[in-house]
Amino acid sequence: MTPRIRSALTRSLLGLALAAGFVAHALHWIELPLIRRLENIAYDSLVVLRADRSVASEKVIILDIDEKSLAAPELGRWPWSRNKMSDLVDILFDHYGAAVVAFDVVFPEPDRSSGLKSLKALADGALKDNQAFKRSLDELEPQLDYDGRFEEAIAARPVVLGYYFSEDASAGKIGALPAPVLVEEDLKNFQASFPGWLGFGGNLERFASAALVGGHFNPVVDVDGLVRRVPTLVRFEGEFYESLALASARMYWAITEGPQGGALRLQPIEPLGPTQDTGGLLEFLKVGKRTLPIDPASNMLVPYREFGKSFGYLSIVDILHKKAPRESLEGKVVLVGTTAPGLVDLRATPLSGIYPGVEIHANVLASLIEPERQPLMHRPTWVTFLETLTTCLGALLLALALPWLAPGASSVLFMVVAAAAAAAQWSLWHQGFVFHGATLFASALMIYLWNMAYGFFREAQAKRQFTDLFGQYVPPELVEKMAENPERYDMSGQRKELTVLFSDVRGFTSISEKLSPSELAAYINEYLTGMSLVIREEGGTLDKYIGDAIMAFWGAPVDEPRHALRAISAALRMRDQVKVLGDTFRARNWPQLAIGVGLSTGDMTVGDMGSRVRKAYTVMGDAVNLGSRLEGLTKQYGAFCLVPTPTKDACPEVVFREMDKVRVKGKLEPVTIYEPVCFVENASDLTYKELKHWQESLALMRNQQWDAALDSLTQLAAIYGNEYRTDLLREKIEQLKANPPGADWDGVTNFQTK
Repeated sequence: MTPRIRSALTRSLLGLALAAGFVAHALHWIELPLIRRLENIAYDSLVVLRADRSVASEKVIILDIDEKSLAAPELGRWPWSRNKMSDLVDILFDHYGAAVVAFDVVFPEPDRSSGLKSLKALADGALKDNQAFKRSLDELEPQLDYDGRFEEAIAARPVVLGYYFSEDASAGKIGALPAPVLVEEDLKNFQASFPGWLGFGGNLERFASAALVGGHFNPVVDVDGLVRRVPTLVRFEGEFYESLALASARMYWAITEGPQGGALRLQPIEPLGPTQDTGGLLEFLKVGKRTLPIDPASNMLVPYREFGKSFGYLSIVDILHKKAPRESLEGKVVLVGTTAPGLVDLRATPLSGIYPGVEIHANVLASLIEPERQPLMHRPTWVTFLETLTTCLGALLLALALPWLAPGASSVLFMVVAAAAAAAQWSLWHQGFVFHGATLFASALMIYLWNMAYGFFREAQAKRQFTDLFGQYVPPELVEKMAENPERYDMSGQRKELTVLFSDVRGFTSISEKLSPSELAAYINEYLTGMSLVIREEGGTLDKYIGDAIMAFWGAPVDEPRHALRAISAALRMRDQVKVLGDTFRARNWPQLAIGVGLSTGDMTVGDMGSRVRKAYTVMGDAVNLGSRLEGLTKQYGAFCLVPTPTKDACPEVVFREMDKVRVKGKLEPVTIYEPVCFVENASDLTYKELKHWQESLALMRNQQWDAALDSLTQLAAIYGNEYRTDLLREKIEQLKANPPGADWDGVTNFQTK
């Protein structure tokens, strides 16, 4: 068996193992949270896109318990008295002609705000002998019985009361539930999964009995905290209860489609399977002539419309004052809910992280009673089967084909499968079906990445062999560059702007005389290792060692746009490394270490240069020579590092000290040289003040104001401490004072040696 066939078989086997995992997810045998998250992201994106193109509802309006209503003196904080709620119901039906009123709130406790209970206690106690008081109380009782008034207001009217179920057993059973719409017997032949509920918060029993129908307002909160579905039916103690949206829709259909006059008769609910029969997997609910899509847990996908623009909002206080136009409510379904943050009915949805719970129900209700404007989405059984089938086929195809294909062909095949998954999801979505292509896409991606990673590993292994072969002849940085494309890599000379670095140990001859040969080798090896690691870490290319000297450059062979900044950073780190090595050398009783660094930025020739006997990847040019000259000048100025103007200008992130204007050997044009001090982010106010005094001393010297320049340096030393560079500048000024250069002096220091 050839190595290529063996490699392909290995890749195929692991690819098949990956495919098996994704197929198991598609079959719901295991749960892969990341895939579920991808499915949700794709689904949410389509929901948002669909919502942006949705049409506003004409039959559903939201009556808002908003901040304006809560601030109204006649209403005050929630909950309001049942007297006001009775007035609201009367006004909605008698004045505005609303078709249905549904409450996304619950009334679990008696209203005692009228004081009727206290008055009755007086009548039975301290005033039991006061017949006049008792007669007055009997006359006032119907008006003060706010709960009775509300019960009377909702009785025999198309009112839907809301309530909720709880998963917490300690919450208990509060109030009363309405009559169930289905019982266990109705669903015995269906494959369905209903979550268990342990308690409920219902309305007072008198309200639950008076209302024609009630509906729960429980959403389904997914693991990421978003509401994408609502349970159409909820199972509690063997009986099934409908949602607020479905109850409101059934009430609306009974009013608009039922017989006129007489008692309202709501259409019954009938469960259906995939073939719309009475068995198999639960997939539909039949209500009259309508077939409503649900999943096996009876959840209905929320058909979100554009947030804030699809439903009219009216403040309850305006309705109580009859300020809203009658046509805004006439013949419509009115959902009473809240958007006030303090009443805690805000949810996270694909459209917004702060979304009124009442608008979630409004979206479902609107699609139930006006499906032509925004139909309900559905995930039928055949769609889930299609997901599983496409995942199997796509993953199998990639697992078996990719190991035999070249990288380009593999990428094309992966993109074809990924595009097919996206196209299937997009196409089915526009037909009203929810297809999750994320499982197919993720399986294709993982199998593709596995094959690419395996190929990368094999390529890296080949590169290591290439490095082992050529690394002993050329710098490792160049080997890495060559190994990327060894057949076509071109080392021929080219002109580029680069930054070069030269460093040298001060007094190396004296150091070598104080150490034995073995100690000197250890000394220089430790020094070169420490500095070389800094240069490598800053992305520099080590050119060569010349005894104790180091030459390096930035910007080739790998392009580096900020080559000057990387070189400055390396120089500053080399300064820190000298201190670290100094501690080590002192502990070994070795001579102390001091170095000078010269940097230069400019156009250079870079490439493979040398003879037929030996070549090296190096740089040449005037800018290179200048860097070498500046390294030699560092000891003349007591500076650790010197750079010319082009390097300084390329590094606004660094604080520099101007040292002098010089004319080096072989150059006619003067060069302003600078010492890098630190990064701007590390500079203190004291740093800038010291540099300002230093610059003033230089300016006085160049103006040949010798005494003033010396006084400035004396002040500088008195305030900031005496430094070697300050002594050198003072000595230079004293020499100039003793031998004035003449009125035509340009302030430039000339050097005739290298």
